[in-house]
Amino acid sequence: MGKTKDTNTLSPEKQRKLRLREERIRLMEYQNRAAEAKLPVLVLVEGWAASGKGSLIGKAIQQLDPRFYRVASLEAVREEDRRKPFLWRYFTEIPENGKFVFMDSGWFTNLAQEILDKKTDRDLPEKHLNSILSFERQLVDNGYLLIKCFLNITREEQTRRQKALLSDPDTAWRVSVSDLEQNHRYREYQEVFNSCIARTDKSYAPWHIIDSSSKKDAELAFLEILNTEIQKALDQRPGTDTPLLKDEFPKLELPLLSDIPLDTCSVTNEDYRSQLKKLQKELRSLHNRLYRKGIPVVIAYEGWDAAGKGGNIKRLSACLDPRGYTVHPIASPLPPEKNRHYLWRFYTRLPRTGHIAIFDRTWYGRVMVERLEGFCSEKDWQRAYLEINEFERDLTDWGAVVIKFWVQIDKDTQLRRFQDRQNTPEKQWKITDEDWRNREKWDLYEVAVNDMLQKTNTAAAPWHILESVDKQYARIKALKIVIAELKKALHD
Repeated sequence: MGKTKDTNTLSPEKQRKLRLREERIRLMEYQNRAAEAKLPVLVLVEGWAASGKGSLIGKAIQQLDPRFYRVASLEAVREEDRRKPFLWRYFTEIPENGKFVFMDSGWFTNLAQEILDKKTDRDLPEKHLNSILSFERQLVDNGYLLIKCFLNITREEQTRRQKALLSDPDTAWRVSVSDLEQNHRYREYQEVFNSCIARTDKSYAPWHIIDSSSKKDAELAFLEILNTEIQKALDQRPGTDTPLLKDEFPKLELPLLSDIPLDTCSVTNEDYRSQLKKLQKELRSLHNRLYRKGIPVVIAYEGWDAAGKGGNIKRLSACLDPRGYTVHPIASPLPPEKNRHYLWRFYTRLPRTGHIAIFDRTWYGRVMVERLEGFCSEKDWQRAYLEINEFERDLTDWGAVVIKFWVQIDKDTQLRRFQDRQNTPEKQWKITDEDWRNREKWDLYEVAVNDMLQKTNTAAAPWHILESVDKQYARIKALKIVIAELKKALHD
């Protein structure tokens, strides 16, 4: 038998070459194991301009199965990104279970540039820092492996690399004006980078600083970090040992569902018709002003089956410019949605500035249907109250008007409407076996809904109860609330 060659007799260059080969093979094996374990891996690669982020990622993925990874380059902020919440461009890029996403720059670069940009609203970087901390914690709590690497080079090395790129017409385009400015203001950028790293370096998502002065050494260090972190995540899935955090969001008082009077909430047919016409006209005018001012609106509907959500949404949307709103009926998640963080499918449906998104059922399914039907663990839905409050805070920090409706009826009203649907041929499509099964759990759902209302009734995104035994009353009330909230936003 042949003898194994002693690596100590090899030159440093050959030793490094051998180690690189070993780490690449390990990464291939870990990619397969991550796919089998349905472990989603998000790798954020940040660093100085000309530090080699793109080439480093390119080297790392050479031998990986391309069906199970994707590279997202997010350094440049597009116009579409400016019309969405800060986290939108990052949240929508997160991987499915069992897959990898490598991000070439991301939220770190965005945050640092905002701090350095003297034109930025002074409060904005702090708001976005809070969003980043929530985002990273939520990813890990929901089972994601988040690996953050920063490629570090000296100012002298950056200068040398930029000059080399600029000397060749084929590579000169890779050096932007902002890259040259970074080199000119190196010390200032260094101070901000250090501050951002310190404030976002958490035990569940630590930073790995890689000396990138030697590209081969940087590649080896990067591969070793990836393999070590994936191995740890496979041994103990992220989020399995994280405690529930206390929700510090101030809450507004709200009565229990059983204490809300319903019988007295009614309107005559004549009053309904006259008010409906007047309110829809006013809302149509406000919609035009919203578009001109670039104010986004998110309207969320939750409520009992057969409570009248669809009819309410229909009267609300009937007077809007169809080019400026979208109604999203939310059903069971599709496979790409089910295999990601539960908020992902709502981030992908958020409106642009000046537009309105209306959700017929929402992210609150996490603490109702998923809670009661066992589609998530108890820890998952208990943690979701804080996650949802953070999500809605990000929307309001973005400047969105968030209006949340709970459409309330009593159990007897629901039974009459179910029977009417079942006995009317043209309405039978509205009633399903699942509706009857859910009705059997009315009392359990009422407990869950009361928990939801009490724990997510924040000042920035409060709940509005629509008493809907009289559907016409509920429609008028919804229109009045939407108009009042939009006027307040336009005034502010």
